[in-house]
Amino acid sequence: MKPFYIQRKADFYLVEWKSNPQKLPLIVKGARQIGKTETILHFAKQHYEHIVYINFVTDEKYKAITKDGYEAQSIIKNISLIDTSKKFIPQKTIIIFDELQEFPEIATSLKFFKLAGLFDVVCSGSLLGLSYNRIQSNSVGYKTDYEMSSLDFEEFLWAKGYTNAPAEMLQKMKECKPFTELEHTVYAALFRDFCITGGMPAIVSSYLQKGTFEGVLEMQQQLILNYKEDAKKYAEGLDKTRIANVLDHIPVQLAKENKKFQISKVAKGARFKDYWGCIEWLRDAGIINICYCMNFPELPLKGNYDASKYKLYFFDTGLLIANLDEDSQDDLRANGNFGVYKGALFENIVAESLRKQGFELYYYKKEDSTLEEDFFVRAKNFLLPVEVKATNGTAKSLKTLLKSEHYADISYGIKFIQGNIGFSNNIFTFPYFCSFLLKRYLKDFNPVLSEESKTTE
Repeated sequence: MKPFYIQRKADFYLVEWKSNPQKLPLIVKGARQIGKTETILHFAKQHYEHIVYINFVTDEKYKAITKDGYEAQSIIKNISLIDTSKKFIPQKTIIIFDELQEFPEIATSLKFFKLAGLFDVVCSGSLLGLSYNRIQSNSVGYKTDYEMSSLDFEEFLWAKGYTNAPAEMLQKMKECKPFTELEHTVYAALFRDFCITGGMPAIVSSYLQKGTFEGVLEMQQQLILNYKEDAKKYAEGLDKTRIANVLDHIPVQLAKENKKFQISKVAKGARFKDYWGCIEWLRDAGIINICYCMNFPELPLKGNYDASKYKLYFFDTGLLIANLDEDSQDDLRANGNFGVYKGALFENIVAESLRKQGFELYYYKKEDSTLEEDFFVRAKNFLLPVEVKATNGTAKSLKTLLKSEHYADISYGIKFIQGNIGFSNNIFTFPYFCSFLLKRYLKDFNPVLSEESKTTE
């Protein structure tokens, strides 16, 4: 199979970065195997006459390039000593330092490369084991950060040739105009394929080239194993077995009616203080997303949550699917049954989509009550509860939040379902496949309140 390049949103960012005359050296970071190196090299080949690429994993000898200090000229001299074929032509050369987590000391040189102003510099590193505090202190004020993620549904649509679809979908949302039966069928089928493959570039590329899901599960399961192996290598001072236990229990706990992650269920005698460091490590490594329980559904969102109550989601739904039990795997792949695990897949899909748009994750569970809402987002002065329904049934909690006078910041709600676009009782309904557009939709969100007013519970 002839390899081909999958267009990424980072492509546009890199071009914009290059065109800025005041640009700083760039650090591209993110979880492992999400396409950072491929994207940077693709950009470099298109925009520079000379590329100096250094990988601190495959070429450990380059860790010696700072032995004479961090001045740009000194580092260039030492690179040339190791490989005389590398060319350094001012204004026409990009220097790429890859696998930054293996040699974070190189970040100290970014200040000097910026001051010299002769070459563009891009660093790339996996969040796994990336001592970012160290890098921050070594390069403060002289770097720009960009965090990549695995593909989102928009990038998947581009790869499938549906380049105009996102704009058309957004327009439908803004006009509150339902999709035609054909449109809905096509987009829902594409979204199902995306959810099964997930957004890891190598897996998506295999699916696109073969036209089938052959080998997808095996690749996903291998990625999970790789992450666990990386934990053994990079998780300093933490119990590696506990990190693996947390990963293994995410699908199990998402399958419960109460999806709050409970440390006590991970292992006998497990305590919060023993496991929280493992959970933070997984989050910082870009492997999981944490959704915190709000103290009360009101603005502001930040600071208004209980750090001891949370739900955990995989950063890529394809990896969650790879962790399902065999019966659920078969049901999902053979029958397209996304209702397995009591809607956990749908929640993970929306959580992933929200995070890739830059939203923080918050939910609410009222004590001694059935009132529970999946997510909350902010749009201007609106606090919007977001409900994720595995079926197209009623959203009891959402209706309670909208009708009760106790939740003054809430006037509208959003519900993601398998069905079509609609609006009723101040609830906007969208298909799951529109979730990647929520931030753009909310940018100009300013609806007129319906005549229905809040009443006392």
